[in-house]
Amino acid sequence: MYPNLYYFLKETFDIQPWNFTQYINSFGFFVALAFVLSAVLLTIELKRKEKQGLLQPKEETIKVGEPARWPELTFNFLFGFVVGYKILGAFLNGSDVNPQEYIFSSKGSWFGGLALAILFSGLKYWEKKKQSLPKPEERKIRVWPHERVGDIIIIGAIAGFLGAKIFDNLENWDRFIQNPIANLLSPSGLTFYGGLILAAISILWFAYKKGINLYHLVDAVAPVLMIAYAVGRIGCHISGDGDWGIFNTAYMLDIDGSIIDAPEGKFKRILMDNQGFAQYLTGEFGSVDKIPNTYFKGPDFLPNWLWAYNYPHNVNEVGVPIAGCTGNYCMQLNPLVFPTPLYEIIVCSLLFLVLWSLRKKIKIPGRLFALYLIFNGIERFMIEKIRVNTTYSLFGFHPTQAELISTMLVLGGIWLWFRKRNIPQTLAHS
Repeated sequence: MYPNLYYFLKETFDIQPWNFTQYINSFGFFVALAFVLSAVLLTIELKRKEKQGLLQPKEETIKVGEPARWPELTFNFLFGFVVGYKILGAFLNGSDVNPQEYIFSSKGSWFGGLALAILFSGLKYWEKKKQSLPKPEERKIRVWPHERVGDIIIIGAIAGFLGAKIFDNLENWDRFIQNPIANLLSPSGLTFYGGLILAAISILWFAYKKGINLYHLVDAVAPVLMIAYAVGRIGCHISGDGDWGIFNTAYMLDIDGSIIDAPEGKFKRILMDNQGFAQYLTGEFGSVDKIPNTYFKGPDFLPNWLWAYNYPHNVNEVGVPIAGCTGNYCMQLNPLVFPTPLYEIIVCSLLFLVLWSLRKKIKIPGRLFALYLIFNGIERFMIEKIRVNTTYSLFGFHPTQAELISTMLVLGGIWLWFRKRNIPQTLAHS
């Protein structure tokens, strides 16, 4: 596993990388890649719908020729300072600094912060000065939906992060009330459905205000959401961010670190041999007997790590020490877990191909998004059966937060599929 670019370069090319590569976090890299890919695919699909006459531009009035205003300059100054303070500080800090702790700490470079602050605000001032007119004037422009993709992505990113943090803390309320500030500012702890719900509400409100057909927009977004989720899960898997499954007791680690078959009943013995990890798990689940596990033996013609994985060098630094490893990220899991992020990468990539291939064939607005809701809900509901999450007591059942939401998504998708069957292609608003 590669918690950041530093470890990837070091292990792959057997070199000593620059210290700043520690701050290019694997999970963050793939999340950024997911947003870039989303922007490209969404633009392609919106342009296609515009050519078909399904989406129309909106006329807006803008004012041109104005000099730079203080709010703009202040925002650019503050943004430049934050970026410079952290990025240049990343170059100057030693390799013994934990990247996640550094990013969310007060450490940084004052010189870098002030330099980029002056640069960013100066560029904004110069840009406005070149465009200034003796007398500012109002102009009317036509803005197409695909030209708003940048705004949509930014709104989705901000709202998604906030929603993910809010839902994670609601799901882990006991942990949250012990230290609310630390949990809100922690880089770990994100709930996908929380991000999806708040981002969806924010984007739909923005689209409604801008006169974008909501049904055609969500249809365009459906395959994009699926592949973006798959790409994000690559980051989860590669970094070992803790989003793995329950323990699979059919396998164990050999002395040399290879994954081999384990006899039934070996689980507790392995825990006894790794007291530190056992105490951690007992603290999480209350007792050894409550630690979720199952015995599942995969087909022999497939690699063992497909059914049980140790997540070496995981970014959460959870598990048992790796022999011969020193410094940060020297832990691995033993016993082994189901690599659930890998399963979601495979399934969601295939579901993306299905949605992408159907986008031109399904003619009734809203139905492609209905399929996305059904596919997403079923996929997540199934994967929850082998994932570790907080459960709730509800009418004698004990579902997780994700199971509850995924069930509502499936039901909502079924309702949307049949409810919107007679919507005309050119419907402009819901």
